[in-house]
Amino acid sequence: MKKQHRVGIFGGTFNPIHNGHLMIAENACRQFQLEQIVFMPTGHAPHKAYMGADMSSHRIHMTEFAIDGHPSFTISCRELENERVSYTYQTLCRLNAEYPDTEFYFILGADSLFDFHLWRHPEIICREAIILAAARDDLDAAKLDAQIASLTEQYGGRIYRIRVENYCISSREIRERIAAGLSVSEMIPPCVMHYIEENRLYRTDI
Repeated sequence: MKKQHRVGIFGGTFNPIHNGHLMIAENACRQFQLEQIVFMPTGHAPHKAYMGADMSSHRIHMTEFAIDGHPSFTISCRELENERVSYTYQTLCRLNAEYPDTEFYFILGADSLFDFHLWRHPEIICREAIILAAARDDLDAAKLDAQIASLTEQYGGRIYRIRVENYCISSREIRERIAAGLSVSEMIPPCVMHYIEENRLYRTDI
């Protein structure tokens, strides 16, 4: 049965959310005719240290500010509300059970495809969602295409590239630049910059 809705799930730490994230979401909407993008900040991610309740709150607020005014963008805090480790396959299974008339598109950074086999139940992720991979400008396109072909054969997934030009921003670089006292004004929305300054985030002189 053909599903009625097409929704993108964009997971990430968003620490902080930046212009690259917004470009990915905008391009995914346009290229795959998605009705909505749900930004879903990670909670207790299995591959990263827990950042604490305070930073979780900051990440939510920054994401809310960044997507304000985008009618197709919304936020879900379901993973942050889960006190246990959150696995992608579990989240996607729950979403499909709750919204059986929706086709979900899981958005990730293309570099994650190279350790996708280490994720918990990659075969279930591929079953529960179409995967959209956003590649940075410095990622070898031929190598990425080969990895997509390999994962498609191994897991029977539907994996596609999101075309994003001039995507070379990372949250880590932003945090490092702020800590060093360097400008990041061209990398993040002004509202997020204001929030970071107001709350003195990522500073080393506190």
